[in-house]
Amino acid sequence: MSAFEAVVGLEIHLHLKTQSKMFCGCAADYFGALPNTHTCPVCLGLPGVLPVVNAQAVEYGILLGLALHCQIAPWTQFHRKSYYYPDMPKNYQISQYDLPIATGGYLEVEGQRVRIRRIHLEEDAAKSTHPEGASYSLIDLNRAGAPLIEMVTEPDIHSPEQARTFLAHIRAIAQTLGVSDANPEEGKMRADVNVSVRRMGEPLGTKVEIKNLNSFKSVARALEYEIKRQQEILRSGRTVAQATLGWDEAAGKTYVMRLKEEEADYRYFPDPDLPPIVVDEAWLNRLKAAMPELPAQKHARYVEAGVRPYDAEILAYNASLARFFDQALAQYEGHPQTLANLLNAEVAGYLNERGLEIQQTALTPLNLSRLAGLFERREITNRVVADILPEVMAGADPLRLVEERGLRAVADEGALRPLVERVVAENPKVVEQVRAGNLKAANALVGPIMKATRGTAKADVVKRMLGEMLGVEL
Repeated sequence: MSAFEAVVGLEIHLHLKTQSKMFCGCAADYFGALPNTHTCPVCLGLPGVLPVVNAQAVEYGILLGLALHCQIAPWTQFHRKSYYYPDMPKNYQISQYDLPIATGGYLEVEGQRVRIRRIHLEEDAAKSTHPEGASYSLIDLNRAGAPLIEMVTEPDIHSPEQARTFLAHIRAIAQTLGVSDANPEEGKMRADVNVSVRRMGEPLGTKVEIKNLNSFKSVARALEYEIKRQQEILRSGRTVAQATLGWDEAAGKTYVMRLKEEEADYRYFPDPDLPPIVVDEAWLNRLKAAMPELPAQKHARYVEAGVRPYDAEILAYNASLARFFDQALAQYEGHPQTLANLLNAEVAGYLNERGLEIQQTALTPLNLSRLAGLFERREITNRVVADILPEVMAGADPLRLVEERGLRAVADEGALRPLVERVVAENPKVVEQVRAGNLKAANALVGPIMKATRGTAKADVVKRMLGEMLGVEL
């Protein structure tokens, strides 16, 4: 057992899936747009303009808070946070300070409760770009004013993998609720990490913050590196310096951005242009009634239906897969585990190899259920599933493919016997090895038979026939 313990807290930003920005009418979906084309006098911070709160963003904040067992504030307001940087046009950010929309929630991860300190609403900053070797910076104001949720956890996470799982679960919840695409690759989900290391049983160690983490993989890698770095410092008797660190993805290590963080004086005060928000019981009850089935509930339902817990978790915490699985399951008459196996193995492998999401293919829930049914009824073999899967993913009906190509599984020993006898006669050396006790050598006999039948021969029938013919048990 390690003499050290890592203590990790996360600060997560979710880009909300609203049509307009947080306080103006500019389109919030700026991904891929030309720089500085999604702007207006409000998000540019020009004199004489008045912000208006995006009601949909407020509802999204409440929904996420409810999903994470938070207390929803009955009365909340926005504050101005002084923020003198080039990427904040107004020279302040509209955020929430001491009255966030939600507090005190939790999420169960790997059997442990990770507490949620707060969830608050705010606007995003613009994006600065610093061309290599240039003496200037470029700014894209499309992101300025975009609606954000910031979520802060308590320091309840103790490993890189647990942090990665927590983020994946938050993404699944956000996508299930429809509040955010939560896509790190598009900057729609970002995380900063606070991490310290202490000897077991001792008080909390010195905390450092790691920024510039643009994927769940980066979070895990950065934590692995930083935990080892701090352990080495403590083993040598030195002290960890409080700092803000960046993450160099290519080098695989953290680097110092700023040493010795001081408490920033943001001079918060209530935004005089925005009225307080009152969340009454009627509003709250309406949102509670609109809550969809959450990933944890899906997981429980899948397990109850007979899906193994491991497979159920993969499906439940991937919003697009869960949606597809439910649609296929509604049309499937076989065992749900067969359907889950097909999605989590063959289909997932196809998607991962091509970098696709399931909704980017022409696969339909009906065709998936048909393919699973053919396999579960043993009407087709594993080999046939693998062979026709690309076409089924492209929209083809597996029933039609199997019928047109004569791919139904062959279990008729009378039909297989001449082929088995011929393969045995043509491979005397392999036969000798099998009879001498090298049973694995029998695969060299099974292969040609499967090839000759285009993968339609049932492997267990072929092996039994070979065993009987050679006087061994395969």
